Amino acid sequence: MNIISNWIFSHEEEIIHIAGDIFCHPETAYQESHSSECLAGFLQKQGFEISWNTAGISTAFTAVWGNGRPRLGFLAEYDALPELGHACGHNLLGTGVCAAACALKEDITACNSSGTILVYGCPAEEIMSGKIVMDKAGVFDGLDTGIMWHPFDRNRVSNDIWQSQDIKNYTFHGISAHASRSPEDGRSALDAAELMNIGVNYLREHVPGDVRMHYAYIDNKIPANVVPDTAKTNYFIRSSKRARTDDASRRVDDCARGAALMTGTTVDIELAGSCKEMKVNRVLAELYYQAMTRVPVPEYTEEELAFAAQLSREAGFDNHGVYFTGLEPLENEPIPISIGTDASEVSHTIPLITLSAATMCRGTPLHHQAAARQAGMSIGHKGMLYAARCMAEGTKLLIETPGALEKVWEFHRTHE
Repeated sequence: MNIISNWIFSHEEEIIHIAGDIFCHPETAYQESHSSECLAGFLQKQGFEISWNTAGISTAFTAVWGNGRPRLGFLAEYDALPELGHACGHNLLGTGVCAAACALKEDITACNSSGTILVYGCPAEEIMSGKIVMDKAGVFDGLDTGIMWHPFDRNRVSNDIWQSQDIKNYTFHGISAHASRSPEDGRSALDAAELMNIGVNYLREHVPGDVRMHYAYIDNKIPANVVPDTAKTNYFIRSSKRARTDDASRRVDDCARGAALMTGTTVDIELAGSCKEMKVNRVLAELYYQAMTRVPVPEYTEEELAFAAQLSREAGFDNHGVYFTGLEPLENEPIPISIGTDASEVSHTIPLITLSAATMCRGTPLHHQAAARQAGMSIGHKGMLYAARCMAEGTKLLIETPGALEKVWEFHRTHE
């Protein structure tokens, strides 16, 4: 085994313990005190200098080791989902990123090379916030490249266009009244919210096929015998191109204003979060794919395969008994996908590479209990260790290939 593999192998037990600790203490957006401290403590023990309150966020940190160029930024996530816990595998994501950074540090030290490794603890990805706040504060300025990964059900370079998004809150204000004795005196904020949603549902027919608009009511705790004077909805409006998201977002606003007009209410529109689509860098994708071809994919025990089979039967996953596969080929063109991440915003500031590793059996969707169950066991751990090796080996290849960073930046500047 080489230096990177040796380091990960020798620290495997500790890496898995950290991922397990974060898994057992799921913390939602901006509440990730224990999770961030786990990762920062591990990095500090490995020789990184830690600073807290990055971009003014109490659960964000920056860990730095080394000096000079290149400046390599590893982006860690660790927030969980309400009710579902780590059903997006961020306990694995953050820990794997830190492991990759430490393994690369060991390699740079052994080779007496120059370079600065920075690990950014990025909170609140699930609400599309942390990295956007950090990016606006200039945290990632000056990096030569950014590196991260995400748990999925397969092993590949994430040659994906994650969606541009607007996250909006619509708060309707009406007039309260007794719903039976004097309904004529009331102006129902709830009626307005429902009419807005009806308008948006009709709007779906008249937007491009990649546009997604989905919403949830935020509980106003008003009983049915009262005309509600307030009602609030949360909307995600997405597409694979910022211009299409902007257009759809304006039209959803018009649905809200129209609903308020129809019901004699008013509406406040809050833009809670917004990001561009992912900017894919072909030069980075090809380099990291080349590195991934040299890293053996995980092998699974009979017990793990039996667990995947049982889980697939229980959840109805359509994987035809093929639970895990090898490295998938790099596609010729980027692939638009119907999910989003705040990392997309960072990809317009610096060249960014994202890898995917199988931390769950094929067919397992993110934000599903089956994803969480696998994130807390050996199947997830194997995918995390594989991803750590791939990120470290890919970054090593990047910095050792003459002219590679210049080509990466040329592509970044000349391609949308």
